[in-house]
Amino acid sequence: MTTQTHPVDRELIQAAAHIARTRCQGDNHTMAAAARSADGRIVTAVNAYHFTGGPCAELVLIGAAAAQGAYELDTIVAVGDRDRGVVPPCGRCRQVLLDYFPALKVIVGGDDHIRTVHITDLLPESYIWADHQFEAE
Repeated sequence: MTTQTHPVDRELIQAAAHIARTRCQGDNHTMAAAARSADGRIVTAVNAYHFTGGPCAELVLIGAAAAQGAYELDTIVAVGDRDRGVVPPCGRCRQVLLDYFPALKVIVGGDDHIRTVHITDLLPESYIWADHQFEAE
């Protein structure tokens, strides 16, 4: 599999890092996410940690984006608190992001090798839930 990389949206990383620095305080909120919608807006969110498996920042972001009328996301990134930098989405988030936004780009990698890849590159040969849904009439 050849992974095609895309330009890195540095503004998106900065937005997520800002939220991680200013809003992630304590153990309940340890990750921030930022996404650019198809119309260019940036939406941000933080995770809601709970021992029962509270939602990751990327999943909270999907709801926050919908609440703001941003139903199509172009690119997403997650950043950890305490200057941990860019953190790739977990397996559950990868599947949900793929199902909601099959063309989504995801920023991944460490400080020395940040890159932007398609969500399908993070979950190759995966089951895509949306492929089996009927169009709303």
